[in-house]
Parts: sequence; C-alpha cells; structure tokens
Amino acid sequence: MATLYDTLGVPTHATEEEIKRAYRKAAMKWHPDRNGGAEEVARATFQEIKDAYAILSDATQRKVYDSVYAEQMRGWEAQRARQQQAQAEREAAARAADEAAYAEMVSLAMRFADEGHNRDVLFGVLLGRRCEAGRAAQIADSVSALQASRREAAKAEADAANTPGVSEAAEVADVPAGPEAASGKQAAAAQDAQTHRANPDKRAEPAAETHPAGVFEGLWFQFLNGLRF
Repeated sequence: MATLYDTLGVPTHATEEEIKRAYRKAAMKWHPDRNGGAEEVARATFQEIKDAYAILSDATQRKVYDSVYAEQMRGWEAQRARQQQAQAEREAAARAADEAAYAEMVSLAMRFADEGHNRDVLFGVLLGRRCEAGRAAQIADSVSALQASRREAAKAEADAANTPGVSEAAEVADVPAGPEAASGKQAAAAQDAQTHRANPDKRAEPAAETHPAGVFEGLWFQFLNGLRF
C-alpha cells in the first residue's frame, strides 16, 4: 500500500526540508519535458508527486493525513490478520481431511493384505476408491512390505517353536563310545584270549546246562535211564 511518503521517497518522520528536497528531485526526474516518448506516464507520475508534496508540505494537512492513514493501516492490518487466520484454518482443515483420507486408505489396504492379496490387488482397490495414483502406489508398496516382514517374522517364530529339542537320554544313547569304553572292551577281549590259551580243552558250557531248566531236564533223563537198567 503506497503512501504519500513513498511517492516522494522519504520516511514518515521526514522533516519539512527533507520533504522539499525530495519533491524537487522527483519533480525534475518525472517532468514531462524530461521524458520524451513517455510523456503520459511521466505526466501522471508528476501529478502524483505534486499532490503528495501539497499535503505533506502543509503541517495541518500532513497531521490529518497521518491520522487517517494510521486508522486505515490499523483497519488494513486487522483485515489482513483475519484473512491470514481464515487461510490458516482452511489449510488446517484441509490437512486434517487429507490425513483422515490417508489413514482410511491405509486401513483398507491393510485389510486386503491381511486377507492374503498381493501388492497389485491393493493398488487396484485403492484406485477404485478414488485414491490418487501416486499415493495409491506408495500405500500399496508400504503395506505389502510390512505384511511380508510380518510373515517372515511369524515363520521364523514358528520354525523355532517346532524344532524338537534333543533329550539328555537321546544324547547319551547317540554318543559313541569314548576311548575309555573302547579300552575296556579291548582289555576284556585280551583276558578271554589268555584264559582260552591257558585251558585249551575247556569249552563253553551249553546254555541248557547252565540254565536251571536245563539242569532239571538232565536229571530227569538220568532218572529214566536208571529205570531201564
């Protein structure tokens, strides 16, 4: 909003002498006789300079102008503040609506992803809900990546839970004999060989003779043979 002070190129606190010097300089610059080829523009500007100087060079008119101008400025600033507030409220409402729409699209994509649909299906569903293509692609990519990450984590947990633990008994049974056990078996075999060499005529007794039932059967046959003689 240009003021009379702006027309003369002086500050609002300029003295009378400063206003006079500024007027002379501006008048010489914009006099029609000094602006050949642009007389119309120069004439209009020169008239504005003359009007500004007429008011600001008079103390009474300058005081009235300053008070009126100050009032106008307050009204203009108040109006501008209201406009800015209204603009801020509109922008906030637009952001809230956009965030709500975005959240709705994400929720929709998550629902279809939970049902096992792939990224392309999510993208198509979002486009069907009039979601902007760029945003639909972004949401579909993000939700698909999230679901894939969740499935991998769930599979890893399931694999870890289903892996059987090795019991202590199985571990003991599966552990091969160590050097001590092997050496014990070898010592037993050597002892048997030595005994056999010392008593070559000795044979292992039949299992039937060493078993109580076998002994009983032998006595019974001896008894029957005694009856015959």
